[in-house]
This record gives sequence, C-alpha cells and structure tokens, in this order.
Amino acid sequence: MTPPGAGAMAGRVLIVAGSDSGGGAGIQADIKTVTALGGYAMTAVTALTAQNTRGVFAIPDVPADFVAEQMRVVLSDIGADCVKVGMLHRPDVIEAVCEVLEAEAAARAEAGGRRVPIVVDPVMVAKGGESLLAPDAMASLKARMIPLAHVLMPNVAEAEALTGLTVRGPDDAGTVARKLAAPGAGAVLLKGGHLAGETVIDILAVDGEIVEVFESPRIDTPHTHGTGCTLASATATGLAQGMAVRDAVARARRYVHAAILTAPGLGHGHGPLNHAHTVGPFGVDG
Repeated sequence: MTPPGAGAMAGRVLIVAGSDSGGGAGIQADIKTVTALGGYAMTAVTALTAQNTRGVFAIPDVPADFVAEQMRVVLSDIGADCVKVGMLHRPDVIEAVCEVLEAEAAARAEAGGRRVPIVVDPVMVAKGGESLLAPDAMASLKARMIPLAHVLMPNVAEAEALTGLTVRGPDDAGTVARKLAAPGAGAVLLKGGHLAGETVIDILAVDGEIVEVFESPRIDTPHTHGTGCTLASATATGLAQGMAVRDAVARARRYVHAAILTAPGLGHGHGPLNHAHTVGPFGVDG
C-alpha cells in the first residue's frame, strides 16, 4: 500500500556543507530551501559553527572520514539527483568529499548511468567577514573541487580569490565569469550582489561564453544572511527536478528575491531570509 503523500517530493538533493546554529545559512538554510521547492534534502555535515546573525564564534572540526561516511551511506541507499557542496573548510575534508564524488561518478559511468550534477558554492567568508576556509585549503579547493562542478556559484570576492583577477564592475565580472567557465569546466554563475549599484547583476557563463545576464533591483535590507547558500540549494533543487541550468538559476533567483523581501527581521545583525515563501511544490509566489 502506498503511504499518503508518497511521491509528492521530486528531486533528491545531497547537501554537503557546514552547519549554522543560527539557522540562516549553511545546512539549515539548505534543507529549508530544498523542502520549500518540493525536493528531498539529505545532508553530510562538513563543519560545525557557533553562529548567529552577528557572526561566527567557533568552528570545531568534523573528522574528514566521517564526512565521507555520511555521503557514502546516503548515496548507497537513497541516492541523489544532484549534490550541492558548500562550506568545506579544510584540505582533508575537501579531499575526502572529492574522493566520494569521483567514486560515485565512476560507479555510475560503469553502470551506464549519467553523472549526478554537482553545484559548488565555494564558501570562503561569512556575511560578517569571518573566514570559513582554512588558509591552506584554497589550493585543494581549486585543484580538486572546482573541476568537479557542474555549476560553480562564486560571489565577487570568491571569484577574485579563485582567478587572481579584480572585479570592479559588470565588464570585469564578465571577464572573470568567462575565465572560470573555461571550455569543459561546466557552468558558472558569478553573483554580483557585492558590487555597488541599484541593480544586482548575476552572470551565467557556459564553456567560456556568457549565455545570460540576470538583473534584479537591489533590496535595501540587512537581512541577507544565507543568500549564497539559498541560491545554490535552490539551483540544485531545480537541477534535481530535471530543469536546465538556466531555468534552475532563474527560478532560484526569484525564490531568493521573494525570501529577502519577506525576511522575518530576526536578530541584531545580518538576519535570515524567509525560506518558507513559496506556493505549491514547484512554484514561487511572484
């Protein structure tokens, strides 16, 4: 007998990221986002943080082999239609995550299946300015994790760190997006929210070519904690549900925009979004 409501969720998303005790970013925001958009969220916690809207106060280690084990047991039983990778923090965690993803890709290829798309949000700095990437982890991130990305989603500061280039405006952003999306490297969404101006511009590039420039009015609010995590998880949910990259990104941006507009105003710093602002399993109100 089929349980009531069985089949209502579409799209299995394995989230490999850090925990935010304040609930606005990280694993907590990811789970809420995937669920709000009708997907099924699973997790492998890569780092623990003592965090609120004012900042990050502690990051105790999670053993790399335990991170890998979380991924393996989920993939071997429930499976995944997309993997979203966020905060990795240390080189050994990056290496462990990449080994599991590479093994999964090899097993699928041997069985004649398609590679599970991977959305990478290269988390480096928290909204309050605290570093979330150990100093010796950048090389591992660039060499191992970035090449596995089906969609790479850096903000301006992260893109500058990955390329060594400076982004002062949309023209520079286009150059950086092209460099990150070199032929064979998958898609890159360069998030322009940190650039000055009344319009937020995000640039989507594939195989070194810009395919779309997304624009939306900037919202004057301090309640933007977790926007990067949320956008990446919303995009991953779309891919898990069979959407094309462009369409998944477009829906994710609409979702984040609505979530910022209706933010609950919690905390005394950079407050969280309203992840519950949806209608139906796949639509976004407005």
